[in-house]
Amino acid sequence: MITITDISRECGVSRATVSKALNGAPDISAETAKRIRETAKRMGYLPNAAARALKMGRSYNIGVLFSDATGGGISHEYFSLILESVKAEAERLGYDITFISKDIGAMDMDYYEHAKYRNCDGVFIASADFTDPAISRLCTSEIPTVTLDYSFDSRSSIISDNVNGMETLVRFVYENGHRKIAFIHGEMTSVTQKRLASFRKTCAALGIAVPPEYVREAVYHDPRSSGLATRAILELNERPTCIFYPDDLSFLGGMSELEKHGLSIPGDVSVVGYDGIPLSQVLRPRLSTYRQAAERIGEEAAKALIDEIEHPDTWIPQQITVEGELLKGDTVRNIG
Repeated sequence: MITITDISRECGVSRATVSKALNGAPDISAETAKRIRETAKRMGYLPNAAARALKMGRSYNIGVLFSDATGGGISHEYFSLILESVKAEAERLGYDITFISKDIGAMDMDYYEHAKYRNCDGVFIASADFTDPAISRLCTSEIPTVTLDYSFDSRSSIISDNVNGMETLVRFVYENGHRKIAFIHGEMTSVTQKRLASFRKTCAALGIAVPPEYVREAVYHDPRSSGLATRAILELNERPTCIFYPDDLSFLGGMSELEKHGLSIPGDVSVVGYDGIPLSQVLRPRLSTYRQAAERIGEEAAKALIDEIEHPDTWIPQQITVEGELLKGDTVRNIG
């Protein structure tokens, strides 16, 4: 096993100089640092993570907490894009990531205990039940945390602009002549509350009356539940001309139900989704949806968390709102 001592002998410099070069210290010349790093790579040197953690006072390990009640997990395209972006940005800044759960093997531990067990410098909470006391314990602990689409006091958060996104979709279908608009939303979370409030507020501003039976609850990322909600809407005496779905994946259930009723999209019923996952743009007809900027969300989350980890004395909690964009597909017919 190659050591710092071996590299120092090969380069004819002190162990301290080698250590500084490998850790990016600014007080040695760029030429010397480059020569040392190239020599270390050629000799096959691998740093010892435990030793580095002891010396630097950090593990350079970030925990990622992802809890999905539907069982879709990180296979869901929207969240997988976010997590891949977190991983890429964290690695660029010199950190590894570890997934955090409540249990590990036979040990019963909550999220905070698991983060401590894994010696995480900080935790990014990508998806969770924020009313869970175990989440609250983690977010109010000494461990730096960044949350997605939920704000805790004295914690940084990354917020996808759900209010503007929903308003953009409503105005888009309104401009295409739709006044009978149904909304199938996901389970009642902070994200749902923002989207639902924005939907109702925008409709009211445009003079659109939304009957209570036009608003149905389903489950995010669950085509079956959205299919059942679609069936209930289609059984109404007065059908809507446009149906909003909680996310692009859930729309698949609605599409299936519309086909069972012999209805075409957008000829008979117009539809819109939410998220803008790649799948939505390969469907035929191509789905009109609101694309959340998943890659930027992940990047901003990693930056915010590592900023808190590395600059605790000057760090200030921040709420970063990330805007998305409307994708005009082929599923909204102009009936104006």
